[in-house]
Amino acid sequence: MALRLEEKKIVVTEVAEIAAQALSAIAVNYQGLTVDEMTEFRQQARDANVCVRVIKNTLARRALAGTEYECMTEGLVGPLVFAFSMEDPAAAARIIKDFSKEHPKMEASLVSLGGKLYDSSELDRLSKLPTYEQGIAIMMGVIKAPIEKFVRTLSEPQAKLVRTLAAVRDQKQAA
Repeated sequence: MALRLEEKKIVVTEVAEIAAQALSAIAVNYQGLTVDEMTEFRQQARDANVCVRVIKNTLARRALAGTEYECMTEGLVGPLVFAFSMEDPAAAARIIKDFSKEHPKMEASLVSLGGKLYDSSELDRLSKLPTYEQGIAIMMGVIKAPIEKFVRTLSEPQAKLVRTLAAVRDQKQAA
């Protein structure tokens, strides 16, 4: 059933609002997937706070106009589902990569992050980005490493003395 003009305006407005708040956007060709498979994909996306929308390409062009994902408008061809990451820029990429392992008919067409359009092969690289918590943990490890090494260096002479005295004690006891 075709959408009326008012319904199309509402859809365009909703998608434009989502795109304005999203951290990354990925357009995926879903041709050949069953309804159950799409439902499973939507559930996984919802669990990861990824907003998924199936929208006609002409409406998508209007919705993406004026957002940082306007760069995607040239490549909108065929049946596409849009996945917008709302909290973690790599969340949509992870969901799509994992889902496409089990369902090879789903393949990424367009990948956009930070207002730049990337080749669909960059999906793998984007999916390997650390989450916010992992990024904080990595940063804390880098900050903590020099301090730990400094403390170990300061305590090593005393530890060496203790090991030497213990070796002398063990040698005298053995004799």
